[in-house]
This record gives sequence, structure tokens and C-alpha cells, in this order.
Amino acid sequence: MAPAPLAPPQASRNVPVPANPPPPQPTDTSPQPDDTVVTVTPTQKIENGRAVFSGLDKITGRTISFDAAIGETVQFGALQVTARACYTRPPTEATNTDAFVQVDEVTLQGEIKRIFTGWMFASSPGLHAVEHPIYDVWLTDCASPLSVPIAQSTAPPTPAAGAAPPGAPRPRQTAPRGTVAPPVVPAPVEAPVTTD
Repeated sequence: MAPAPLAPPQASRNVPVPANPPPPQPTDTSPQPDDTVVTVTPTQKIENGRAVFSGLDKITGRTISFDAAIGETVQFGALQVTARACYTRPPTEATNTDAFVQVDEVTLQGEIKRIFTGWMFASSPGLHAVEHPIYDVWLTDCASPLSVPIAQSTAPPTPAAGAAPPGAPRPRQTAPRGTVAPPVVPAPVEAPVTTD
């Protein structure tokens, strides 16, 4: 059986490429009338007066809980733990307890050497851990709230460009929690004047 003859190759067309192609047009990202605008509320944090820690002595296997006032230095074994700030979140938000901590080691020669400075997170004790051959220290909680929740973002949300379509429901505005609305005082009623 003889092989089938091959089709002759077709000549490729040379299409000229323009020397200066037109620049790409930017896409329109402005809100359209049927777009939904989502406003993210800023997370809030509560400042606390004390930080609560747990410490592990790896030689004896003892775990000890201790707390420190903000700015106070507490000795745990050869470590000196100082909490500089401790924040929690309101009960209505996801739990996120964090503290800015400084840990110093007192050496056998009596020298003080900084071994840790940074944020500790109670939900992830191994994320920023104190690395020491004998002791482990991690944040467990904050105590003694000092203030009401403060917003981390101070910029107010920007309104959407363009007005809402007609017939769209308007967002309901409520007073912040903890505020008391002023009492409603009725307008004075004048007594009718009688003439005798």
C-alpha cells in the first residue's frame, strides 16, 4: 500500500503589525446605579491596664500564670517581662487579644539582655514566641479595661459617588451604644381665652 500524498504546506500570511499600537483604554471603575456599596466598619479595640501571661519552666515542667500592670516589670525565672500595651475587642467582635511586650534576660554575670520586643497574640501563642532554652512566656489575656472601645480607623467612610436610585431604601441611622437620647418635651399648650 502506498503512503498517501501529503498536502503542500500553505504559505503563512505576513500580517503587518502597527508600529505604534493604540494605548489600552482604562476600565471604568466608577460605581454604577445598580452597584451595591458595602461599607466596612472599623474594628474596635479596648485598652486594658493589665496583661495576663503564662510561663513554662522547661526544666521542672511547671506552668505559672502571672499578670503585670502596663509599664510594670515582672520577674519570671531569669526573665523580666514588661507589658507596654494590652488590647482586647468588644464581645460583639471576634476575639483578638494582643499585647506589646518586652522581655529581658538576666545573665549569670548580672547583665540584662533584651531577647524579645514585639506583639504577642493570645489566639496564636507560637506566632511571636519568646525563644529561650529554659523558659517560655506567652500572653493569655488582658484585664482591667481602661476605656470604652476606640476605633482603629479614624477616617469616616466616604459616600458612594452618585445618588441612590429612586425608591431604594435609605440606611437606618441609630445612636451609638451607651448614649441616651434627649427626652422629648411637648410644646406648651396655650389655654383658650374667654371673654365675659
